[in-house]
Amino acid sequence: MKKINVQLSLALLLIIGSLTTFSTLGGVVHEPVTTTVKSVSYSFIKDTISKPYNPYYSNTSTKKLRVSNEEWKRVLPADLYAVSRLADTERPFTGKYWETDVKGTYYCAACGFELFRSGAKFSSQCGWPSFFEQANSKSIVFKNDNSYGMQRIEALCGRCDGHLGHLFDDGPEPTGKRYCMNSIALDFIPDSKK
Repeated sequence: MKKINVQLSLALLLIIGSLTTFSTLGGVVHEPVTTTVKSVSYSFIKDTISKPYNPYYSNTSTKKLRVSNEEWKRVLPADLYAVSRLADTERPFTGKYWETDVKGTYYCAACGFELFRSGAKFSSQCGWPSFFEQANSKSIVFKNDNSYGMQRIEALCGRCDGHLGHLFDDGPEPTGKRYCMNSIALDFIPDSKK
């Protein structure tokens, strides 16, 4: 659905105005694009993800969000809402990033906040994407999770408090941590080819 929304938005801009050269890959704009439509300027920032249906999504903002679950339900796809806001879990070995080894950056799929770099990703064979460290100290916040009769540490987005997964103490060096994340809670932008 994300790709369709981006394609529809770009098609509309092509019909109404003229665009400079651009290319897209899964909703990621790789080249800067600017056009003017009826005196309104639209700019697509290089290597960011556009989600026009979600006004809270930004790959550049670090401002803490205070958004109600009712509002999140309105702007997020149902499957992402279930994981991000209701702490649901996708089935293991089904997410799009559990086997990915492409270099790039992972972002919160709900708000666009930077979470992980691909260099911290490792194969844990647990069925979910796993990382040994977060992008920076503010990327992820934690809270105790005693659901389902287990004692775990829940990992939440540092910007929107959306559920991402859990933190375990069985990861590789240098941290010994395993951030076990739901693929659906992540967006990914590959590093540009140089």
